[in-house]
Amino acid sequence: MEYVIEMLGIRKEFPGIVANDNITLQVKKGEIHALLGENGAGKSTLMNVLFGLYQPEKGQIKVNGKEVKITNPNIANDLGIGMVHQHFMLVQNFTVTENIILGNEPTKVGKINIKEAAQEIQKLSNQYGLSVDPYAKIEDISVGMQQRVEILKTLYRGAEILIFDEPTAALTPQEITELIEIMKRLIQEGKSIILITHKLKEIMAVCDRCTIIRKGVGIGTVNISETNPDELASLMVGREVHFKTEKKTATPKEAVLTIDQLVVEDGRGVSAVNNLNLNVRAGEILGIAGVDGNGQTELIEAITGLRKIKLGSIHLKGKDLTALSTRKITEAGVGHIPQDRHKHGLVLDYTIGENIALQTYYQPPLSKSGILNYKEIYKKAKALITEYDVRTPNEYTQARALSGGNQQKAIIAREVDRSPELLIAAQPTRGLDVGAIEFIHRKLIEERDKGRAVLLVSLELDEVMNLSDRIAVIYEGRIVDVVDPKETNEQELGLLMAGGKREKVGGTS
Repeated sequence: MEYVIEMLGIRKEFPGIVANDNITLQVKKGEIHALLGENGAGKSTLMNVLFGLYQPEKGQIKVNGKEVKITNPNIANDLGIGMVHQHFMLVQNFTVTENIILGNEPTKVGKINIKEAAQEIQKLSNQYGLSVDPYAKIEDISVGMQQRVEILKTLYRGAEILIFDEPTAALTPQEITELIEIMKRLIQEGKSIILITHKLKEIMAVCDRCTIIRKGVGIGTVNISETNPDELASLMVGREVHFKTEKKTATPKEAVLTIDQLVVEDGRGVSAVNNLNLNVRAGEILGIAGVDGNGQTELIEAITGLRKIKLGSIHLKGKDLTALSTRKITEAGVGHIPQDRHKHGLVLDYTIGENIALQTYYQPPLSKSGILNYKEIYKKAKALITEYDVRTPNEYTQARALSGGNQQKAIIAREVDRSPELLIAAQPTRGLDVGAIEFIHRKLIEERDKGRAVLLVSLELDEVMNLSDRIAVIYEGRIVDVVDPKETNEQELGLLMAGGKREKVGGTS
């Protein structure tokens, strides 16, 4: 059998942890091969070995049948291996072209020839249907477009084998559809792709075969045409997974959060939230459904005190939050799982224990008379790490050393443990595998059943449908309708999210 990539018996160790234990991966030419596993299962580590960022303790790598030693990423590039990382490696104030040629600049008489490079990039962009402007600055383009720049960077360097590390984690549903088309186009042009993911829907839609890793050990490889999402989920987690969350009917009580005629401006001074009215009651999960960029981010930032309010009011159990600081809002009983875990959720250079204490470090028992009690901080962190299954060598590990999904679990542990009156969960399961998603959904429902109010903001429609007791649809900064999930479907929600109207009984729209 002709394989473009063979990784045979790979073992990779870090202090106190075996990340890859005797893993074998074989990729055929012209296929999209999924690498599936839970958060922290060792998927990215294995690909970093293939890309030359890590050296394995044992095992061999073959490219097109020949054994190779990939001691750094330049050698990987020379062998035709390119990697599109989960967190993009781009210089924000450089143009697309400057980023793509960085470290590989074409020169003419000692001068960098930007024009020639831009023409080459335009040609590649057209060939693969990427529609990228070579002269645009990175800071001015969307996340989905930045990812295409990363793809172009690998193609410009002549990659034949592309590794995509969780490529859809930060994309909107529309951008995901476009990316899947781009991947199919790459295969038509003779490339081979390794796709690191834990999104079963995407694997079923686009992959030919799938290799599963569980806790650093290879479980096996399956043909996608001969499997289904349930089987993949149980191979990945090691037990049966329930996609539908069981919950009893909500018994909502008084309003906890009341928002009246709220107006919030975005960074450019344009109204992102327009006269928005909303209430969330004790004992219910209110889901907000909307296409990304319709005011969700500004709404959450206004409630949590991260953004100034222009007009209107926000009350928590009758208390006016409108002019309070973020800490005062937190102390009033608001918990916040932020949508951007690196920007608003963690201090990456702090330990995971310190991060878990971020909301309560100044209160006893974690401190006394302004002196931190580290023994208590780490004791508390250790208990939460166990309860929430945060995969980390220990509580003293830096937050940046954890996989994205485990960083997310640490934030959720910190916020849910406080059991606030109002829990804002923004994209709570972004980047999590199905086993972890099931656990987090259960935790949110437990909070609801304790009589707490939960505001769920998610771009995953099935998550909103699955968890919410009521769904508020946001469009251009307004709540256009509030629907009962039992009486609606994804088509109707999609129509409302695009600014359409619900069909009224009698057939008029």
